[in-house]
Amino acid sequence: MMTEPTRIPPRDDRGTQPAPWRRPRVVLWFAAGAAGAATLGFLVALETVARGYGFSGPITEQSREVIFAPESGPLLYGGLALTMVVLTWRQRLIAMGIAAGVDVTFFLVRWALDADMNFGNGALWVVLGVAVLGLTRRTGQERLLLLKGTGLGLLLVAGHKTGDTWLLITSKTRATVLDAYVAAADHALADPSWLVGRFLNATAPVSTGILHVVYGQLPLAAALVGLYQLRRVAVERRFPAHHLVRTFLVIGLFGPAIYMIFPVVGPVFAYGTDGGAWATANLWPDVLPPVTDPQPIPFDGITPRNCMPSLHTAWAVTLFIHSRDGSRAMRWAGTFWLVGTLTATLGFGYHYGADLLAGVVFALTIETAMRCSAHGWDRAGVRLVALGTAVFAVQLASYRWLPTEMAARPWLYGPLLLLVTGAVVYAYVRAARERERERKPGVPGQRPAPAEPAKAVGTTGAAPTGTDDSQVPDATDAKPELV
Repeated sequence: MMTEPTRIPPRDDRGTQPAPWRRPRVVLWFAAGAAGAATLGFLVALETVARGYGFSGPITEQSREVIFAPESGPLLYGGLALTMVVLTWRQRLIAMGIAAGVDVTFFLVRWALDADMNFGNGALWVVLGVAVLGLTRRTGQERLLLLKGTGLGLLLVAGHKTGDTWLLITSKTRATVLDAYVAAADHALADPSWLVGRFLNATAPVSTGILHVVYGQLPLAAALVGLYQLRRVAVERRFPAHHLVRTFLVIGLFGPAIYMIFPVVGPVFAYGTDGGAWATANLWPDVLPPVTDPQPIPFDGITPRNCMPSLHTAWAVTLFIHSRDGSRAMRWAGTFWLVGTLTATLGFGYHYGADLLAGVVFALTIETAMRCSAHGWDRAGVRLVALGTAVFAVQLASYRWLPTEMAARPWLYGPLLLLVTGAVVYAYVRAARERERERKPGVPGQRPAPAEPAKAVGTTGAAPTGTDDSQVPDATDAKPELV
Protein backbone atom coordinates (compact mmCIF):
# COMPACT_ATOMS: atom_id res chain seq x y z
CA MET A 1 0.00 0.00 0.00
CA MET A 2 1.50 3.27 -1.12
CA THR A 3 1.54 6.19 1.28
CA GLU A 4 1.71 9.86 0.36
CA PRO A 5 5.16 11.29 1.04
CA THR A 6 5.42 13.70 3.93
CA ARG A 7 5.44 17.33 2.81
CA ILE A 8 8.26 19.40 4.27
CA PRO A 9 7.32 23.06 4.78
CA PRO A 10 9.38 25.38 2.61
CA ARG A 11 12.27 27.10 4.30
CA ASP A 12 12.89 30.80 4.13
CA ASP A 13 16.09 32.42 2.89
CA ARG A 14 17.84 31.81 6.22
CA GLY A 15 17.35 28.04 6.13
CA THR A 16 14.75 27.92 8.92
CA GLN A 17 11.11 27.01 8.78
CA PRO A 18 8.93 30.13 8.72
CA ALA A 19 6.85 30.83 11.79
CA PRO A 20 3.09 31.28 11.29
CA TRP A 21 3.65 34.94 12.13
CA ARG A 22 6.75 36.91 12.84
CA ARG A 23 6.64 37.97 16.45
CA PRO A 24 9.32 40.70 16.21
CA ARG A 25 7.54 42.39 13.30
CA VAL A 26 4.12 42.16 14.97
CA VAL A 27 5.48 43.45 18.27
CA LEU A 28 7.21 46.30 16.43
CA TRP A 29 4.03 47.36 14.64
CA PHE A 30 2.00 47.01 17.83
CA ALA A 31 4.48 49.17 19.78
CA ALA A 32 4.57 51.75 16.99
CA GLY A 33 0.78 51.86 16.87
CA ALA A 34 0.50 52.21 20.64
CA ALA A 35 3.11 54.99 20.68
CA GLY A 36 1.34 56.77 17.83
CA ALA A 37 -2.04 56.52 19.54
CA ALA A 38 -0.60 57.80 22.82
CA THR A 39 1.09 60.73 21.05
CA LEU A 40 -2.10 61.62 19.18
CA GLY A 41 -4.14 61.40 22.38
CA PHE A 42 -1.68 63.66 24.18
CA LEU A 43 -1.76 66.23 21.38
CA VAL A 44 -5.56 66.19 21.27
CA ALA A 45 -5.74 66.66 25.05
CA LEU A 46 -3.25 69.54 24.87
CA GLU A 47 -5.22 71.11 22.02
CA THR A 48 -8.43 70.88 24.04
CA VAL A 49 -6.88 72.47 27.12
CA ALA A 50 -5.30 75.25 25.04
CA ARG A 51 -8.62 76.09 23.38
CA GLY A 52 -10.23 76.22 26.80
CA TYR A 53 -7.85 79.10 27.61
CA GLY A 54 -8.55 80.91 24.37
CA PHE A 55 -5.57 80.03 22.16
CA SER A 56 -4.81 77.36 19.59
CA GLY A 57 -2.87 74.21 20.39
CA PRO A 58 -0.08 72.29 18.64
CA ILE A 59 -2.34 70.48 16.14
CA THR A 60 -3.90 73.70 14.86
CA GLU A 61 -0.59 75.55 14.79
CA GLN A 62 1.14 72.84 12.78
CA SER A 63 -1.79 72.27 10.42
CA ARG A 64 -2.12 75.94 9.49
CA GLU A 65 1.51 76.06 8.36
CA VAL A 66 0.63 73.92 5.36
CA ILE A 67 -0.85 77.07 3.79
CA PHE A 68 -0.28 80.09 6.01
CA ALA A 69 3.03 81.75 6.90
CA PRO A 70 4.98 79.50 9.30
CA GLU A 71 6.17 80.68 12.67
CA SER A 72 9.70 79.36 12.11
CA GLY A 73 11.05 78.52 8.68
CA PRO A 74 14.40 77.16 9.96
CA LEU A 75 12.52 74.76 12.26
CA LEU A 76 10.57 73.32 9.31
CA TYR A 77 13.73 72.93 7.27
CA GLY A 78 15.33 71.25 10.27
CA GLY A 79 12.46 68.75 10.21
CA LEU A 80 13.04 68.25 6.48
CA ALA A 81 16.74 67.61 7.12
CA LEU A 82 15.86 64.86 9.60
CA THR A 83 13.40 63.33 7.14
CA MET A 84 15.96 63.36 4.33
CA VAL A 85 18.31 61.04 6.23
CA VAL A 86 16.25 58.17 4.75
CA LEU A 87 16.70 59.45 1.17
CA THR A 88 19.54 59.00 -1.27
CA TRP A 89 21.60 61.99 -2.35
CA ARG A 90 19.69 62.22 -5.65
CA GLN A 91 16.38 62.14 -3.79
CA ARG A 92 17.64 64.78 -1.35
CA LEU A 93 18.50 67.15 -4.19
CA ILE A 94 15.06 66.63 -5.69
CA ALA A 95 13.40 67.17 -2.31
CA MET A 96 15.31 70.40 -1.67
CA GLY A 97 14.48 71.63 -5.15
CA ILE A 98 10.78 70.99 -4.65
CA ALA A 99 10.82 72.64 -1.22
CA ALA A 100 12.57 75.73 -2.60
CA GLY A 101 10.18 75.91 -5.56
CA VAL A 102 7.12 75.72 -3.33
CA ASP A 103 8.54 78.41 -1.02
CA VAL A 104 9.27 80.73 -3.95
CA THR A 105 5.70 80.26 -5.21
CA PHE A 106 4.26 81.02 -1.77
CA PHE A 107 6.54 84.06 -1.50
CA LEU A 108 5.30 85.51 -4.79
CA VAL A 109 1.64 84.90 -3.92
CA ARG A 110 2.01 86.46 -0.46
CA TRP A 111 3.89 89.40 -1.91
CA ALA A 112 1.08 89.98 -4.41
CA LEU A 113 -1.60 89.71 -1.69
CA ASP A 114 0.41 91.75 0.84
CA ALA A 115 0.16 88.89 3.34
CA ASP A 116 2.52 87.87 6.13
CA MET A 117 5.89 86.84 4.73
CA ASN A 118 7.89 83.82 5.84
CA PHE A 119 9.28 80.61 4.40
CA GLY A 120 9.10 76.93 5.30
CA ASN A 121 5.86 75.75 3.70
CA GLY A 122 7.84 73.95 1.03
CA ALA A 123 9.76 71.97 3.62
CA LEU A 124 6.54 70.85 5.30
CA TRP A 125 5.03 69.88 1.95
CA VAL A 126 8.03 67.70 1.11
CA VAL A 127 7.95 66.00 4.53
CA LEU A 128 4.27 65.17 4.02
CA GLY A 129 5.04 64.09 0.45
CA VAL A 130 7.60 61.55 1.72
CA ALA A 131 4.86 60.06 3.91
CA VAL A 132 2.48 59.83 0.94
CA LEU A 133 5.24 58.25 -1.16
CA GLY A 134 5.89 55.66 1.55
CA LEU A 135 2.20 54.75 1.90
CA THR A 136 1.39 54.56 -1.80
CA ARG A 137 4.57 53.53 -3.62
CA ARG A 138 6.61 51.50 -1.11
CA THR A 139 6.05 48.31 0.84
CA GLY A 140 7.62 46.42 3.71
CA GLN A 141 10.81 47.74 5.25
CA GLU A 142 11.12 50.61 2.75
CA ARG A 143 7.66 51.89 3.67
CA LEU A 144 8.48 51.67 7.37
CA LEU A 145 11.76 53.54 6.82
CA LEU A 146 10.10 56.43 4.98
CA LEU A 147 7.36 56.69 7.61
CA LYS A 148 9.99 56.75 10.37
CA GLY A 149 11.79 59.57 8.61
CA THR A 150 8.55 61.51 8.21
CA GLY A 151 7.62 60.93 11.83
CA LEU A 152 11.03 62.14 12.99
CA GLY A 153 10.73 65.37 11.01
CA LEU A 154 7.15 66.05 12.12
CA LEU A 155 7.95 65.25 15.74
CA LEU A 156 10.68 67.88 15.75
CA VAL A 157 8.15 70.53 14.70
CA ALA A 158 5.38 69.11 16.91
CA GLY A 159 7.74 69.04 19.88
CA HIS A 160 8.43 72.75 19.45
CA LYS A 161 4.71 73.54 19.11
CA THR A 162 3.91 71.37 22.12
CA GLY A 163 6.53 73.15 24.21
CA ASP A 164 5.10 76.56 23.28
CA THR A 165 1.61 75.42 24.23
CA TRP A 166 2.86 74.00 27.54
CA LEU A 167 4.52 77.32 28.38
CA LEU A 168 1.32 79.24 27.65
CA ILE A 169 -0.62 76.86 29.86
CA THR A 170 1.84 77.33 32.73
CA SER A 171 1.44 81.10 32.55
CA LYS A 172 -2.36 80.84 32.53
CA THR A 173 -2.80 78.19 35.21
CA ARG A 174 -0.12 79.12 37.74
CA ALA A 175 -0.98 82.52 39.17
CA THR A 176 1.88 82.41 41.70
CA VAL A 177 5.51 81.37 41.36
CA LEU A 178 7.96 79.79 43.80
CA ASP A 179 11.01 81.90 43.03
CA ALA A 180 11.41 82.98 46.65
CA TYR A 181 11.87 79.35 47.69
CA VAL A 182 14.49 78.61 45.01
CA ALA A 183 16.31 81.89 45.65
CA ALA A 184 16.58 81.01 49.35
CA ALA A 185 17.78 77.48 48.56
CA ASP A 186 20.28 78.96 46.12
CA HIS A 187 22.11 80.62 49.01
CA ALA A 188 23.47 77.14 49.81
CA LEU A 189 25.19 77.24 46.39
CA ALA A 190 26.58 80.79 46.89
CA ASP A 191 23.98 82.41 44.58
CA PRO A 192 25.69 81.51 41.26
CA SER A 193 23.20 83.43 39.10
CA TRP A 194 24.07 86.71 40.84
CA LEU A 195 27.78 85.92 40.64
CA VAL A 196 27.83 85.01 36.94
CA GLY A 197 25.44 87.86 36.12
CA ARG A 198 27.89 90.40 37.56
CA PHE A 199 30.73 88.73 35.65
CA LEU A 200 28.89 89.06 32.32
CA ASN A 201 28.04 92.68 33.03
CA ALA A 202 31.73 93.36 33.62
CA THR A 203 32.82 91.60 30.42
CA ALA A 204 30.01 92.77 28.10
CA PRO A 205 29.52 93.07 25.17
CA VAL A 206 32.03 90.40 24.09
CA SER A 207 30.92 87.71 26.54
CA THR A 208 27.20 88.42 26.18
CA GLY A 209 27.41 88.48 22.39
CA ILE A 210 29.06 85.05 22.24
CA LEU A 211 26.76 83.51 24.86
CA HIS A 212 23.61 84.82 23.17
CA VAL A 213 24.64 82.88 20.06
CA VAL A 214 25.44 79.75 22.08
CA TYR A 215 22.18 79.92 24.03
CA GLY A 216 20.00 80.66 21.01
CA GLN A 217 21.60 78.17 18.63
CA LEU A 218 21.48 75.14 20.92
CA PRO A 219 18.80 73.50 18.70
CA LEU A 220 21.04 74.01 15.65
CA ALA A 221 23.99 72.38 17.42
CA ALA A 222 21.78 69.47 18.45
CA ALA A 223 20.49 69.09 14.89
CA LEU A 224 24.06 68.87 13.57
CA VAL A 225 24.98 66.17 16.09
CA GLY A 226 21.75 64.31 15.35
CA LEU A 227 22.36 64.42 11.61
CA TYR A 228 25.89 63.14 12.19
CA GLN A 229 24.50 60.17 14.12
CA LEU A 230 21.93 59.47 11.39
CA ARG A 231 24.30 59.96 8.46
CA ARG A 232 24.34 56.25 7.50
CA VAL A 233 20.59 55.65 7.57
CA ALA A 234 20.25 56.04 3.80
CA VAL A 235 23.01 53.47 3.20
CA GLU A 236 22.13 50.92 5.89
CA ARG A 237 18.35 51.42 5.40
CA ARG A 238 17.74 51.40 9.14
CA PHE A 239 17.86 53.84 12.04
CA PRO A 240 20.28 53.40 14.92
CA ALA A 241 18.65 52.03 18.04
CA HIS A 242 19.29 55.25 19.96
CA HIS A 243 20.24 58.77 18.94
CA LEU A 244 20.20 62.33 20.22
CA VAL A 245 16.85 63.36 18.73
CA ARG A 246 14.96 60.75 20.76
CA THR A 247 16.20 62.09 24.09
CA PHE A 248 15.75 65.71 23.02
CA LEU A 249 12.08 65.12 22.19
CA VAL A 250 11.34 63.26 25.43
CA ILE A 251 13.03 65.95 27.53
CA GLY A 252 10.90 68.58 25.81
CA LEU A 253 7.79 66.48 26.38
CA PHE A 254 8.16 65.74 30.09
CA GLY A 255 10.03 68.86 31.22
CA PRO A 256 7.08 71.28 30.98
CA ALA A 257 5.00 68.91 33.08
CA ILE A 258 7.41 69.62 35.96
CA TYR A 259 6.83 73.33 35.37
CA MET A 260 3.22 72.77 36.36
CA ILE A 261 4.35 71.23 39.66
CA PHE A 262 7.09 73.73 40.45
CA PRO A 263 6.41 77.07 38.66
CA VAL A 264 9.43 79.40 38.62
CA VAL A 265 10.12 82.36 36.29
CA GLY A 266 13.81 83.04 37.02
CA PRO A 267 15.82 85.76 38.79
CA VAL A 268 15.77 88.28 35.93
CA PHE A 269 11.96 88.31 36.12
CA ALA A 270 11.31 87.80 39.84
CA TYR A 271 14.17 90.04 41.02
CA GLY A 272 15.16 92.02 37.91
CA THR A 273 13.99 94.62 35.45
CA ASP A 274 12.37 92.10 33.07
CA GLY A 275 9.68 91.39 35.66
CA GLY A 276 8.38 94.95 35.53
CA ALA A 277 5.77 95.76 38.15
CA TRP A 278 5.49 92.08 39.10
CA ALA A 279 9.11 91.81 40.30
CA THR A 280 9.56 91.83 44.07
CA ALA A 281 12.42 94.31 43.72
CA ASN A 282 15.13 95.33 41.27
CA LEU A 283 17.93 93.30 42.87
CA TRP A 284 19.45 91.07 40.20
CA PRO A 285 22.42 90.85 39.75
CA ASP A 286 23.86 93.53 42.04
CA VAL A 287 22.09 92.86 45.37
CA LEU A 288 21.41 89.44 46.87
CA PRO A 289 17.77 88.79 47.82
CA PRO A 290 17.13 88.77 51.58
CA VAL A 291 16.82 85.44 53.38
CA THR A 292 13.34 85.56 54.87
CA ASP A 293 10.43 83.19 55.22
CA PRO A 294 9.67 82.54 51.51
CA GLN A 295 6.13 82.88 50.17
CA PRO A 296 4.57 82.32 46.72
CA ILE A 297 4.86 85.43 44.55
CA PRO A 298 1.88 86.56 42.40
CA PHE A 299 2.97 87.01 38.80
CA ASP A 300 1.55 87.99 35.43
CA GLY A 301 -0.32 85.69 33.06
CA ILE A 302 2.21 85.99 30.23
CA THR A 303 5.67 84.99 31.49
CA PRO A 304 6.25 81.22 31.21
CA ARG A 305 7.05 79.36 34.43
CA ASN A 306 9.87 77.48 32.73
CA CYS A 307 12.79 77.28 35.15
CA MET A 308 12.53 74.10 37.23
CA PRO A 309 14.29 72.11 35.91
CA SER A 310 16.49 73.96 33.42
CA LEU A 311 15.72 72.24 30.11
CA HIS A 312 18.48 74.18 28.37
CA THR A 313 20.86 72.53 30.84
CA ALA A 314 19.27 69.14 30.22
CA TRP A 315 19.55 69.52 26.46
CA ALA A 316 23.15 70.76 26.69
CA VAL A 317 24.10 67.77 28.87
CA THR A 318 22.48 65.41 26.36
CA LEU A 319 24.30 67.12 23.50
CA PHE A 320 27.57 66.74 25.38
CA ILE A 321 26.95 63.02 25.96
CA HIS A 322 26.12 62.25 22.34
CA SER A 323 29.01 64.31 20.99
CA ARG A 324 31.44 61.96 22.78
CA ASP A 325 31.10 59.43 19.94
CA GLY A 326 32.05 61.95 17.26
CA SER A 327 35.30 63.40 16.01
CA ARG A 328 37.66 65.45 18.16
CA ALA A 329 36.17 68.67 16.77
CA MET A 330 32.67 67.50 17.66
CA ARG A 331 33.74 66.54 21.17
CA TRP A 332 35.27 69.98 21.69
CA ALA A 333 32.15 71.63 20.27
CA GLY A 334 29.94 69.60 22.62
CA THR A 335 32.04 70.68 25.60
CA PHE A 336 31.99 74.31 24.47
CA TRP A 337 28.20 74.28 24.08
CA LEU A 338 27.72 72.72 27.51
CA VAL A 339 29.94 75.26 29.29
CA GLY A 340 28.51 78.14 27.28
CA THR A 341 24.91 77.13 27.90
CA LEU A 342 25.43 76.76 31.66
CA THR A 343 27.12 80.16 31.78
CA ALA A 344 24.38 81.80 29.72
CA THR A 345 21.49 80.37 31.73
CA LEU A 346 23.01 81.75 34.93
CA GLY A 347 24.54 84.97 33.61
CA PHE A 348 21.41 86.11 31.75
CA GLY A 349 19.30 85.51 34.85
CA TYR A 350 17.13 82.84 33.27
CA HIS A 351 17.86 80.22 35.94
CA TYR A 352 19.07 79.69 39.47
CA GLY A 353 21.90 77.32 40.32
CA ALA A 354 19.39 74.89 41.84
CA ASP A 355 17.64 74.69 38.45
CA LEU A 356 20.86 73.60 36.77
CA LEU A 357 21.50 70.77 39.24
CA ALA A 358 17.95 69.51 38.73
CA GLY A 359 18.43 69.77 34.95
CA VAL A 360 21.57 67.62 35.05
CA VAL A 361 19.85 64.86 37.03
CA PHE A 362 16.75 65.10 34.82
CA ALA A 363 18.82 64.75 31.63
CA LEU A 364 20.85 61.75 32.80
CA THR A 365 17.72 59.96 34.01
CA ILE A 366 15.87 60.48 30.73
CA GLU A 367 18.94 59.56 28.67
CA THR A 368 19.39 56.32 30.60
CA ALA A 369 15.73 55.39 30.23
CA MET A 370 15.78 56.07 26.49
CA ARG A 371 18.99 54.11 25.99
CA CYS A 372 17.62 51.16 27.95
CA SER A 373 14.36 51.23 26.01
CA ALA A 374 16.40 50.90 22.81
CA HIS A 375 19.05 48.37 23.88
CA GLY A 376 17.23 46.49 26.62
CA TRP A 377 16.81 47.01 30.33
CA ASP A 378 19.48 45.63 32.64
CA ARG A 379 20.08 45.88 36.36
CA ALA A 380 22.45 48.83 36.05
CA GLY A 381 19.97 50.76 33.94
CA VAL A 382 17.09 50.15 36.34
CA ARG A 383 19.23 51.21 39.31
CA LEU A 384 20.38 54.36 37.56
CA VAL A 385 16.85 55.41 36.56
CA ALA A 386 15.63 54.74 40.10
CA LEU A 387 18.55 56.71 41.56
CA GLY A 388 18.01 59.64 39.23
CA THR A 389 14.27 59.74 39.90
CA ALA A 390 14.83 59.64 43.66
CA VAL A 391 17.51 62.36 43.60
CA PHE A 392 15.35 64.58 41.38
CA ALA A 393 12.39 64.19 43.75
CA VAL A 394 14.62 64.96 46.77
CA GLN A 395 15.95 68.08 45.04
CA LEU A 396 12.47 69.45 44.34
CA ALA A 397 11.25 68.58 47.85
CA SER A 398 14.24 70.26 49.50
CA TYR A 399 13.84 73.42 47.40
CA ARG A 400 10.18 73.62 48.39
CA TRP A 401 10.19 72.57 52.04
CA LEU A 402 13.74 73.26 53.32
CA PRO A 403 14.88 76.52 51.66
CA THR A 404 15.31 78.46 54.90
CA GLU A 405 17.33 75.70 56.52
CA MET A 406 19.46 75.39 53.38
CA ALA A 407 20.18 79.13 53.39
CA ALA A 408 21.05 79.07 57.11
CA ARG A 409 23.50 76.15 56.74
CA PRO A 410 25.17 76.51 53.32
CA TRP A 411 28.26 74.66 54.56
CA LEU A 412 26.08 71.53 54.93
CA TYR A 413 23.41 71.69 52.25
CA GLY A 414 25.56 73.09 49.46
CA PRO A 415 28.00 70.16 49.48
CA LEU A 416 25.06 67.76 49.91
CA LEU A 417 23.37 69.08 46.77
CA LEU A 418 26.60 68.78 44.81
CA LEU A 419 27.25 65.33 46.27
CA VAL A 420 23.90 63.79 45.30
CA THR A 421 24.12 65.34 41.82
CA GLY A 422 27.68 64.05 41.47
CA ALA A 423 26.49 60.60 42.55
CA VAL A 424 24.10 60.47 39.59
CA VAL A 425 26.83 61.69 37.23
CA TYR A 426 29.27 59.09 38.57
CA ALA A 427 26.69 56.29 38.27
CA TYR A 428 25.97 57.29 34.68
CA VAL A 429 29.67 57.43 33.71
CA ARG A 430 30.30 54.07 35.34
CA ALA A 431 27.35 52.47 33.54
CA ALA A 432 28.47 54.00 30.23
CA ARG A 433 31.95 52.53 30.66
CA GLU A 434 30.48 49.14 31.41
CA ARG A 435 28.43 49.31 28.23
CA GLU A 436 31.51 50.33 26.28
CA ARG A 437 33.49 47.35 27.61
CA GLU A 438 30.66 44.99 26.73
CA ARG A 439 30.43 46.45 23.24
CA LYS A 440 34.19 46.20 22.66
CA PRO A 441 35.47 43.08 24.41
CA GLY A 442 39.15 42.28 24.49
CA VAL A 443 42.28 44.05 25.63
CA PRO A 444 41.67 47.71 26.48
CA GLY A 445 42.97 50.02 23.79
CA GLN A 446 43.08 47.28 21.13
CA ARG A 447 40.51 46.48 18.51
CA PRO A 448 39.42 42.87 18.19
CA ALA A 449 40.83 41.07 15.16
CA PRO A 450 38.36 40.67 12.29
CA ALA A 451 36.73 37.27 12.06
CA GLU A 452 38.01 34.91 9.39
CA PRO A 453 35.54 34.15 6.60
CA ALA A 454 33.75 30.83 7.03
CA LYS A 455 35.00 27.91 4.93
CA ALA A 456 33.44 24.62 4.02
CA VAL A 457 34.12 21.88 6.57
CA GLY A 458 36.87 19.49 5.53
CA THR A 459 37.99 21.47 2.51
CA THR A 460 40.59 24.09 1.75
CA GLY A 461 39.59 26.81 -0.65
CA ALA A 462 36.46 24.90 -1.56
CA ALA A 463 34.11 26.34 -4.11
CA PRO A 464 30.97 28.05 -2.93
CA THR A 465 28.18 25.67 -2.02
CA GLY A 466 25.38 28.03 -2.99
CA THR A 467 24.56 28.98 0.60
CA ASP A 468 25.15 32.56 1.76
CA ASP A 469 26.62 32.45 5.26
CA SER A 470 25.35 35.94 5.99
CA GLN A 471 21.82 34.53 5.83
CA VAL A 472 22.44 31.84 8.43
CA PRO A 473 21.08 32.89 11.82
CA ASP A 474 24.24 31.88 13.69
CA ALA A 475 26.68 33.52 11.28
CA THR A 476 29.07 35.88 12.96
CA ASP A 477 28.70 38.58 10.29
CA ALA A 478 24.90 38.67 10.37
CA LYS A 479 23.76 42.21 11.20
CA PRO A 480 20.85 42.51 13.62
CA GLU A 481 18.13 44.95 12.68
CA LEU A 482 18.09 48.09 14.85
CA VAL A 483 14.70 49.50 15.65
